[in-house]
Amino acid sequence: MSKVFTITDGLENMGALRTGGQGSVYKGRRIGPIISAVKILPTPIHTESTDDKNYRNFLNEVEKLKKVNEVPNPNVVKILNSGITESGSFPFIEMEFIEGPDLGELLAEPHDKIFTLKEVVKLADQLSCALAHCHGVGVKHGDIKSNNIKFNVHSGNYVLLDFGLSIMSDEQRRSSMRHAGAIEFMAPEQNEGKMEFQTDVYSYGVILYELITGTVPFPLHDNGETSRNTVMLAHMESPVPDMLKLRKQNMPKDWPQKQRDREMRVPAWLLALVYKCLEKKPENRYANGDELHDAIIENSIADIRWEEPAEVTPTVTEQEAKAVVDAGYVNNEADSNMMQISKPVFWGLMLLLIGFMSFTGYALFKNKSGQTDMVAKLRADSIRVADSLNNENNKALAEQQQKDRRDSAIRASIRADIEKRKKEMGEADTSTVDSLQEQPPQ
Repeated sequence: MSKVFTITDGLENMGALRTGGQGSVYKGRRIGPIISAVKILPTPIHTESTDDKNYRNFLNEVEKLKKVNEVPNPNVVKILNSGITESGSFPFIEMEFIEGPDLGELLAEPHDKIFTLKEVVKLADQLSCALAHCHGVGVKHGDIKSNNIKFNVHSGNYVLLDFGLSIMSDEQRRSSMRHAGAIEFMAPEQNEGKMEFQTDVYSYGVILYELITGTVPFPLHDNGETSRNTVMLAHMESPVPDMLKLRKQNMPKDWPQKQRDREMRVPAWLLALVYKCLEKKPENRYANGDELHDAIIENSIADIRWEEPAEVTPTVTEQEAKAVVDAGYVNNEADSNMMQISKPVFWGLMLLLIGFMSFTGYALFKNKSGQTDMVAKLRADSIRVADSLNNENNKALAEQQQKDRRDSAIRASIRADIEKRKKEMGEADTSTVDSLQEQPPQ
C-alpha cells in the first residue's frame, strides 16, 4: 500500500495512480471540485534555500515549466502548481487530470495490437505538435512513453503528460534511469544521463514504431539486470527491425482482407520519418519538435500539391472527343442554349417520336372521311382568309386614293390663292408652291 503524503495546504492526496523509477503520480483534489494529478519526485530537497544546488535547479526547471502553459496547447497537459511537500520535502508537480486511457492501455487487449494508419498519422501530428510547443520554450520532456500519453475522451485529442524528468538534475536523472521501467523508450544518450531535444525525438520514434508494428523496437522481456542491459545495448548498437514485416505479423485476424491490404500500405514518408527519429546519433535525428512537426506537415500534404497540366495535343483531343461521344454527352464547349442529353435518352425520345408518327398515320388512314372533311374545311378557311386580306387591301387603296384627291385639291386652292396675290402685289414667286408640292400639308 502506497504511503500517504500530505502534499501541501489546500491540496488533498487521494491516493497513488502509479509508481515508477522517476517518482509516483497521485490523484489530488484541491479545495473544491477540481481533480488534478500530482507528480511527486523520489529525491527529497531538505532545505528550501537557494544555497542548496538541488533546490536551485528545481526552481530553474519549474520556471521553464511555467512557460509551457503561457500559451495553451491542446496536446500538452496543463501545469497547475509545483512546490515541496509538507511531509518528506519531496518536489511535486500538480497537473490537470486527463480522463481517458493511455496508449499502453489502448494497445492492450481487448483493443487491437496495432493502430490504423489514420490514427497513427493523427497521433504523429498531435504528439509532434506537443513537442514543438515544449521545445519552443526550452523545455525537454525526457520521459516520453506509452503511459505518458493519454487519449482525452472529452476532446478526442492525445495529450502529453508527466514532466517529472524535466525538473531533475543530471545526477538525479542518471540515478533514476538505472531503475526506470521505461528503458524500452530511452534514447542511447540517456544511459549517460544526458537529455537533449533529440532525446525526445528518439522516444517519439519509439512510440510511432509501437503503434505501427504492435511492439517496441527492442522489447524488455523481464526486469532483470541482464535484460535491461541487453535493451540498452540494443538501443546503442542494434539495427531497428523491419516495420512492415512486424505490422503484417501483428495484423488483427478479425480485420477484413480489404482492410488488411489497405492497412499494409504504410506511406513511405512515414516509415522514413520513424527510422530517422531512431538514429543512434542525436545529430542524425530531427533537431527538435519544430523540425519534426514541419516534416510531418510537409509530407502529409505532399500528395495533394497542384501540378501544371500537360500540354494538349491533337491526338489527345481526338481521344477525349471520342470518349465524350461514346459516353453519350454533348461537348462541354457547345452552345449554352443547346440542351445536353445522354445518348440513351436521345434514342428513347426518337423511339417515342416514331411511335407517335406511326399511330397518327394509322389513325388518318383509318378515318379517310374525317380527313376529307378536314381538308375541305381547311380549304374554305384559306379562301375566307384570302378574301378578308383582299378586302383589306382594297379598302386601304381606296383610302389612299381619297387622300391623294384631297391633297391635290388643297394644292390647287393654294396655287390659285398665290396667283391671285401675285396679281395684286405684282410678284412672281413660285418657290412656295414647289415647296408645298414636296411637302403636302398634314
